[in-house]
Amino acid sequence: MQDVTNRQILDIPADSETIDTKIGGFQEAFYAKGNIAPTPLIERAEGIYMWDSEDNEYIDASSGPMVSGIGHGNARVAEAMADQARRMEYAYTRVARNRPNWDYAERLAGLAGPGFERVGLASGGSEAVDNALKFVRQYAVATGQPAKRHIISCQPSYHGATISTLAVSGDDAFTVFLEGFAQTSAKIPAPFSYRLPADHSRESYATACADALEAKILELGAENTLAFIFEPVGGLSTGCVVPPARYFRRVRDICDAHGVFLIFDEVLCGAGRTGKFLAAHHWPDALPDIVVKAKGLGAGYAPLGAMLAPARLVDELAGLTGCEFSYSYNAHPVSCAAGLAVLDEYVGSNLVQAAEVQGRAVRAGLKALQQRYPVIGDIRGLGLLLAVELVADPLTKAPLPAELKPTEKIRIHGLNNGVMLYSRATSGCKYGHWFIVSPPLNITDDECAEMLRRIDRTLADFCGEMEI
Repeated sequence: MQDVTNRQILDIPADSETIDTKIGGFQEAFYAKGNIAPTPLIERAEGIYMWDSEDNEYIDASSGPMVSGIGHGNARVAEAMADQARRMEYAYTRVARNRPNWDYAERLAGLAGPGFERVGLASGGSEAVDNALKFVRQYAVATGQPAKRHIISCQPSYHGATISTLAVSGDDAFTVFLEGFAQTSAKIPAPFSYRLPADHSRESYATACADALEAKILELGAENTLAFIFEPVGGLSTGCVVPPARYFRRVRDICDAHGVFLIFDEVLCGAGRTGKFLAAHHWPDALPDIVVKAKGLGAGYAPLGAMLAPARLVDELAGLTGCEFSYSYNAHPVSCAAGLAVLDEYVGSNLVQAAEVQGRAVRAGLKALQQRYPVIGDIRGLGLLLAVELVADPLTKAPLPAELKPTEKIRIHGLNNGVMLYSRATSGCKYGHWFIVSPPLNITDDECAEMLRRIDRTLADFCGEMEI
């Protein structure tokens, strides 16, 4: 097939700089035009690789936004979806049951383990988080605790793109947008581990952040506080922060003492990416009441998210009022069939353990690059969910000037060197700049080495441009 450019595909005149007069368009028509990193037109993908319309090859080093857990182009998953679609493509859960829903919920709950016996499905992470918040609120109302309405979350944090999930996220960039428009959550500091207040170690600051949770509950009143929602391993909002174990134990104790639900948002860090199927399994003595998952569940093959809850709570609420907020695409048969096939890949190819093993190798490779490039201030994360923080000075930990657009520039140099990196400014760059390294879990040793070589060249070009 003859290679064509994005401009030719869109039938844009050679001298035209916009597509404003065209109907339709790509999703990026809604994004800010000030974003400077280009978005190649991807035509095909396989494993960890993607190829654009001009046949340029890229390594998908961040699995998109940490979605493609099993890699691209998996024929077994595609065939499972096609088989289900041929047999029965849709059944609405309020009027009919479907077997893929039953089978998938059973498999997913089995992997999640005790305390997560019930599975409420959704079409993605934002819906699943929204479902979790509605569930705990409905439980409070049904059990005679209607005053419990306050939600606490971290600053910064990210929990989704619906109005309600943006409102519980912690991102300064949305302050004006949300003010007077949505009921925002109460915020406490996120337990950062790199750029800390004076006189604090990583451990002591995490303890202080946990203490801030209790102080906030007391300020709001325990009788008015519904839930604390938290990313056990951070995403882009914090650059993959992993709090110390004592933070989890302290937070669990605080929520228990005050009758507050603890919700783990594992939309990004779940599904094996951290080396455990649930990130919560790293801290078995501090398990949450609710876990929310998405991204890696559908692995890019189908939109799929889930809220996992204990049978005792779900069954009790079902006997009272139920939690009957539903969507047209709840437990979609084809999505559930895709989810089952994706779980087969995680289990059959031992990808959860692979995430732990390859994560150590990638971290070691990034640490070696840190010795050569002073622009790298910190490397953090868990398993194959890693962030590289970019700084102007590694000794003072001073961030790069925001006006230089470092998160856009690192993406551009990545594309020029055949590697796709996930990086964008969050919270108005208040907390620093980083890019995520989080390839599909089926990445091989040789592919890890090649990805690191391309990141090496990317950093060299980035530092050359920044004169670092």
